[in-house]
Amino acid sequence: MTSSEILPAQAHPEAPALLDAELTPHRSLSQRGFMLLMLGICAISFAGGLAFFLAGAWPVVGFLGADVLLIYVAFKINYRRGRLVERLYLTRDKLTVSRIWPGGRCSTWEFQPYWLQVVFDERQLGDARSDSPLVLRSHGRSLAVGSFLTGQERREIASALRAALARVRQSCRPA
Repeated sequence: MTSSEILPAQAHPEAPALLDAELTPHRSLSQRGFMLLMLGICAISFAGGLAFFLAGAWPVVGFLGADVLLIYVAFKINYRRGRLVERLYLTRDKLTVSRIWPGGRCSTWEFQPYWLQVVFDERQLGDARSDSPLVLRSHGRSLAVGSFLTGQERREIASALRAALARVRQSCRPA
């Protein structure tokens, strides 16, 4: 599964979706891989700790144990942040952006699609020092979405959103 997924338009009670995208951070290390990595780190720390203990430098064992604990906590925080979800749902009348944090807290923003600007500087993609954000802007309000995505994934989302907004604007024009 990729970290950004554009879902097929589904029936919705209010109006049909022109775009339904769910954005999630990518985590390349599986749970099994994490367990193997932690076992390897524990084995190396145990062997090093045993060597230091036998050499008479027993306080080093505590520091090696603290290292293992800190690595474990850092990975757990990373995996928790990986459960963040952003959903873009576009209908003819509005774009709804929902952000659901790992703790369950949810925030929702709504934009009128006819005036919405999708701001993404594709010229900065090749520059390793710069990471261009994907920003939705309308009536003085701005919202950055997909900050956890790669530049290429943000480009794909920006293109899909611009195309869907063009369809909305085309359908709103008088004949």
